[in-house]
Amino acid sequence: MQHYFSKQPEAPSRRRVIHATLRGREWTFRTDRGVFSPAGVDAGSRLLVETMTLEPSDAVLDLGCGYGVLGLVAATLVQSGRVAMVDVNERAVELAKENAALAGLTNADVLRGDGIEPVRGRQFDVIVTNPPIRAGKAQLHRLFREAYGVLRPGGRLYFVARTAHGARTLARDAAAIFDEVREMERGGGYRVYQATKGHPGGTHDV
Repeated sequence: MQHYFSKQPEAPSRRRVIHATLRGREWTFRTDRGVFSPAGVDAGSRLLVETMTLEPSDAVLDLGCGYGVLGLVAATLVQSGRVAMVDVNERAVELAKENAALAGLTNADVLRGDGIEPVRGRQFDVIVTNPPIRAGKAQLHRLFREAYGVLRPGGRLYFVARTAHGARTLARDAAAIFDEVREMERGGGYRVYQATKGHPGGTHDV
């Protein structure tokens, strides 16, 4: 069975345009079948968008960007910084590129590839992700470990998960990798967590 985290969706293309208000700004997104939440911005992403804290000069990675919601909102918040947006799904990558242009954002780069492979060798202050829970525990652990590896010391990973789909278990798993994991917000059946990478010499150095 194909999922939105497949490289090439099998579902025939059926594009649509959706609208959303996020961080006080009106957004228009182009979406399609075969990508995550094509009918509208999902409640988990909305909660994460409203919760994440970014500094104007931050280097941000949107890991598994879909059609671009998290990364593009981040790009409006880091006006002197830059956002890298990565997804394995070819259709999602094309949509994210179009949505960046539609929003007039020039500080966001959209790259296709698996996990952090397209940005290997770079470092980030913040990573944001609505992780693909259905990909399985092993895949999620890999993404978290890769995220830890490309964060600068003191860097933060923001992630969201549905409470009924094991959000608290996922947070405990993240705590085995990161130096601190805190629940930042909850609502609508979702929880947002901040996982922080410690400075050199910490107990979780990998």
